[in-house]
Amino acid sequence: MLKKVLVVDDSEMIHKMYRLVLNRYNCEILDAMDGQQALDLLERHQDVQLILLDINMPVMNGVQFLEKAGALGYTRRIPVVIISTEGKESDTIRGLQLGAKGYVKKPFNPTLLHELIDKLLTSGAVADLDQRRCANIL
Repeated sequence: MLKKVLVVDDSEMIHKMYRLVLNRYNCEILDAMDGQQALDLLERHQDVQLILLDINMPVMNGVQFLEKAGALGYTRRIPVVIISTEGKESDTIRGLQLGAKGYVKKPFNPTLLHELIDKLLTSGAVADLDQRRCANIL
């Protein structure tokens, strides 16, 4: 069961959209506007189970976030899904190399995002915090 999701995106409108899209999971959603805010939230909320990550953001972009989050061990226990725009395939590939478990292109179809999240849930990638394991989805 999905209990807590961290959404990292610099668009307030996207945050509102995620609240609608993730409503079916009845989970708590934490909002970060850049990678540095996301790292700060992860430090305070050790029970985050899924991260939805934009790549293009100010202060600290998604690739920089993945580098730092990986060095701190977050990406080993929390699956990250990159939500990227067209034309940024190299950033998406780099993000996957840095530990992201999947990606969806913006603008995304909510059904596709649900399918990926459900796949992460059923594969055990989004596991109880006691299990601390992630599966490669891609």
